[in-house]
Amino acid sequence: MTASRKALAVLLLAAAPVAGQESGGGGDLAKQLANPIASLISVPIQTNTDFGIGPYNGSRFVANVQPVIPFALGEDLNLITRWIVPVVSQRDIFGENTGETGLSDALISAFVSPATSSVTWGIGPAILVPTATDDRLGTGKLGVGPSAVALVQNGPWTYGALANHIWAIAGDDERADVNQSFFQPFLTYNWPSGAGVALQGELTQNWEAETTVLVISPSVSALTTLGSQAVSLQVGPRLHFGDNRADFGMRAAVVLVFPKS
Repeated sequence: MTASRKALAVLLLAAAPVAGQESGGGGDLAKQLANPIASLISVPIQTNTDFGIGPYNGSRFVANVQPVIPFALGEDLNLITRWIVPVVSQRDIFGENTGETGLSDALISAFVSPATSSVTWGIGPAILVPTATDDRLGTGKLGVGPSAVALVQNGPWTYGALANHIWAIAGDDERADVNQSFFQPFLTYNWPSGAGVALQGELTQNWEAETTVLVISPSVSALTTLGSQAVSLQVGPRLHFGDNRADFGMRAAVVLVFPKS
């Protein structure tokens, strides 16, 4: 199995996509799901629920729909596109008895990755699209910046990191500017059955507001099928640190995997 075929477990374990059935069994498929830039089509649906936010003890539910679609750029390169479309429902964030529900801003990433390499890596642009249906759910800005991912798979282990930075280039002049960095290290262990455990960090640095938020997410995962459809299931707590943090949260994800013909 080449590095790029192994490469689908981490971007997609937090949002993991699942490929079609592999001759190596559940363990090989789970390892592919630990790589964000594997050459597999998948539709991860990741939900994050956080409680105890801000002075009004607010709550927020976010469902991230994250389709991952790969393209071959000849024999030596792959282009992996990843869309994140958040659906948000929040209460008591901006005041008591307030609430907003709708779309937040979408994030589109594209990674150019070598088809074979001892270290799996990808690099490309990240684009913030102002798709929010409520001013309180988005930035009102169009943003762009670089994004990169690198990982190593050694036996049952997958470890690496993803990072991006977004600057606003257009949008509502009356809204706050966007100048934000994101760093996501990850570590995953998979058993031959396809079951796994993972530890993931999400560090967000808002340079305009001068705030730092760190979320650490340990999780367990398993592979199963619904009829003929391969599915990855994941669940775990979200532990918050830093500025304007929530008291506690939970993450659950379902990933549908579609092999390329």
